Amino acid sequence: MPACGRQKAEVIEAVADRKQMPQLHANEITTIISDSGITRYRITAPVWNIFDKAEPPYWEFPDGLHLERFDPELNVDANIHSQYAKYHEKEELWELRYQVDATNLEGERFETERLYWDQKKELIYSDTIVKITDATGTVIYGDDFRSNQSLSNYTIQNGRANIILKDEE
Repeated sequence: MPACGRQKAEVIEAVADRKQMPQLHANEITTIISDSGITRYRITAPVWNIFDKAEPPYWEFPDGLHLERFDPELNVDANIHSQYAKYHEKEELWELRYQVDATNLEGERFETERLYWDQKKELIYSDTIVKITDATGTVIYGDDFRSNQSLSNYTIQNGRANIILKDEE
């Protein structure tokens, strides 16, 4: 058969529903997010999908992510790690799930199964039990967690703690 011969072109199916297909799929990413030329966040993730045609549009990190928040002097003032994450673009709302682990500048550690970060309101909150371990090792559990973005000023409801007292000699 000659090289210039005509062959019947293979017909493939068109994408039926573009809303369910990511516009961007990336593996092993590290990205910096800035606002008005100032670096605000660094995100590292094994997989990042952007669903720009979904209604409403969202980003999904099905294998989790690690996020660092920077203060104006570029110091990391909070970091968060989770096994799954979703960013709702229109609401500017992060939804973090499964083994969420966050640390603030004071070394306090926050662990929960679900954490939300509302960037518009500059609020981090959870509707599940949160375990807080401070720098001395004291552990506090609570519900209805609310905090500022740097996790430095927070409140919990129904707080309970195990405090270890040392015997005096």
